Amino acid sequence: MMGLDMKNDDRTARPHDRLAEALADDMAAVNRLIRDRMASEHAPRIPEVTAHLVEAGGKRLRPMLTLAAARLCGYDGPYHVHLAATVEFIHTATLLHDDVVDESAKRRGRPTANLLWDNKSSVLVGDYLFARSFQLMTETGNMRVLGILSNASAVIAEGEVLQLTAAQDLTTDEATYLKVIRGKTAALFSAATEVGGVIAGAPERQVKALFAYGDALGIAFQIVDDLLDYGGASDVIGKNTGDDFRERKLTLPVIKAVALADAEERAFWTRVIEKGDQREDDLDHARALMTRHDTLNATRAEALDWAAKARAALTDLPAHPLRGMLEDLADYVVARLR
Repeated sequence: MMGLDMKNDDRTARPHDRLAEALADDMAAVNRLIRDRMASEHAPRIPEVTAHLVEAGGKRLRPMLTLAAARLCGYDGPYHVHLAATVEFIHTATLLHDDVVDESAKRRGRPTANLLWDNKSSVLVGDYLFARSFQLMTETGNMRVLGILSNASAVIAEGEVLQLTAAQDLTTDEATYLKVIRGKTAALFSAATEVGGVIAGAPERQVKALFAYGDALGIAFQIVDDLLDYGGASDVIGKNTGDDFRERKLTLPVIKAVALADAEERAFWTRVIEKGDQREDDLDHARALMTRHDTLNATRAEALDWAAKARAALTDLPAHPLRGMLEDLADYVVARLR
């Protein structure tokens, strides 16, 4: 998945940067805990592989969401740090596994761990990080956060399997796509924000609002990622443009184009997606079909709509500078589409 790096645009960078500055002390504690818990006395490859990804310059968005949610709800204890580290470990584990499944060679602009080491190392280190995440979440002594994060881990895996079975099936519709991205991306966003409210002992109305915010933000985030694959610069999205097409993934712009395709166009999609028979100019032709049916603009509109839903969900939360930053963050996620 992409980072949120913005180039030469201070206006759009401000929300994330302000959030990072406001949470700097907490994030320093999270980073110390991550470095401590990714260590291994007996298997030095574990910290080698983990450090390659954890220290690759990612924005740490998900753990910051946990910290912000907890602080926004008035939390002043220590365990939001444990939960933020948990969220980052789960995220890193899924990235390691995803890159093996997708046979990816690039992540955040750098070679993937499976390319630098091997698939076995990536899978097993990912398993180790999942185990570490469960150790961290149990240290909070809060059964509800344990339930939320363990459920999110299961939903993430379920979403990945669903994507595997739906990816090259042209009958996959937008409802199935939404289930996939809710699993593979939004589940961890919503869990990250929800556990922040739970550990703070926030009223149920606020906990539900935080869940809704994370869910909508995560959906917007993934739709943007999928859309930029057909029009973003590789140094911005952190992967090679067109990777989703080459990997025959049925993302929203393609699903919309298939739904509007005539017989000739459908034959093209069958060849390149279902059969995997891709030729030199096929990516350009796919973009042309999406332009013909305006599916890139339609996908953009859906991303903006989910970002608006994320902002709206925060109305039930206390007035606080962090709330304003989270509202602006929803715009920040989709800013590159404008």
